[in-house]
Amino acid sequence: MKPLPNCQLKVETDRFGPFTFQVGVDLEALAVPLQRVEDAHGLFIKTPLNQVASQLEKEVVASSVFGTNTIEGGTLSEEETARVLQLDPAEVKETEQRRAVNIKAAYDHAQEAASTPGWRLDLDFIRAIHAHITRDLPDPDMVPGVFRDNPKGKTTYVGDEAHGGRYKPPQYGGDVKLLMGKLIEWHDCLLEHEVPAPIRAPLIHFYYETIHPFWDGNGRVGRVIEATLLQAAGYRYAPFAMARYYLDNIDEYFTLFNTCRKNAEKHGAAPNQPFVRFHLEGMRVVIHRLHERCNRIVGVLLYESHVRRAFDRKEINARQYTILSQLLDKGPTDLEEMRHSPWYQSLYIKLNDKTRFRDLNRLREIELLFLDEKNQLWPGFARPKNIKSGGRKGT
Repeated sequence: MKPLPNCQLKVETDRFGPFTFQVGVDLEALAVPLQRVEDAHGLFIKTPLNQVASQLEKEVVASSVFGTNTIEGGTLSEEETARVLQLDPAEVKETEQRRAVNIKAAYDHAQEAASTPGWRLDLDFIRAIHAHITRDLPDPDMVPGVFRDNPKGKTTYVGDEAHGGRYKPPQYGGDVKLLMGKLIEWHDCLLEHEVPAPIRAPLIHFYYETIHPFWDGNGRVGRVIEATLLQAAGYRYAPFAMARYYLDNIDEYFTLFNTCRKNAEKHGAAPNQPFVRFHLEGMRVVIHRLHERCNRIVGVLLYESHVRRAFDRKEINARQYTILSQLLDKGPTDLEEMRHSPWYQSLYIKLNDKTRFRDLNRLREIELLFLDEKNQLWPGFARPKNIKSGGRKGT
């Protein structure tokens, strides 16, 4: 890897005072975390993503929208978020639903941009993302896509004492507009000097949040900008999945913005190192999770195919096929609970216990299902750690 350029950009604003964009990391110290991200992504993209793309995409989007929305006070659960994203736009009435749908619209816009050859970050893109995120949301101060310009007597603060203190970003609209233009100029410098996207993206995220250009929606916009830069650089699924990682580590996420800002004020060496390292660890964790999820989805698809083939070849009967289909939908199921379920009892209403035992034991023998030591039945693609031994007595 090339040594990181200085690319320092000092800006004299009209009212906010001096503002400095700097890389501010120790590349040698980040070499191993960066390589771990590259290695994890290299393995991930070798998996059969085409087979699982549709399902993985839906899961990542729902989880990400839930994550980024919850960080900013959204109240929908992850399950509710997933359902809202499937609604017809005309059915979206509530503000909480609108927040989720808006984020999805911003993601769609970002992914389209990232897939466009030659795309580069610019102010029009940032304004468009903000317009998507804030569309039809009730806020008297906010105009979608329009930068903040605080009137006299109205002060914007960011952060709180629990996460390193409150910070007062630029208030004057002229300073906000100037710094946002310089952010784009600085990003172009990073891009031209081939600063790796997993370092470049969190730096842009950090400085964007430091400027805090809009009245509301800045966190959501900042995470979309970061994700788009990563997506444009060839990273798949992980960029938008990072929103859930930030939610899972929300206290550290919020605190690090203040940590890096204070490091720079004290002229510390590599002031932005903590946030970039945090981001790299998040990328590694997220990519591994996606890889595991991808493998699991592929495993389920192969299992479904295997079960269907076994049924077509008459290696299992219709009752056994139904049992496996139910386990596939429900996941691990308590054996006694299954025995008392109406659907299971209806299978054997005219048959004796011997047939019931024989059906289950046969499925265990050919490993289309497993029984663990807690009497939980598992579908064959999810082998439990402690498989219960024994035949008819165990089932």
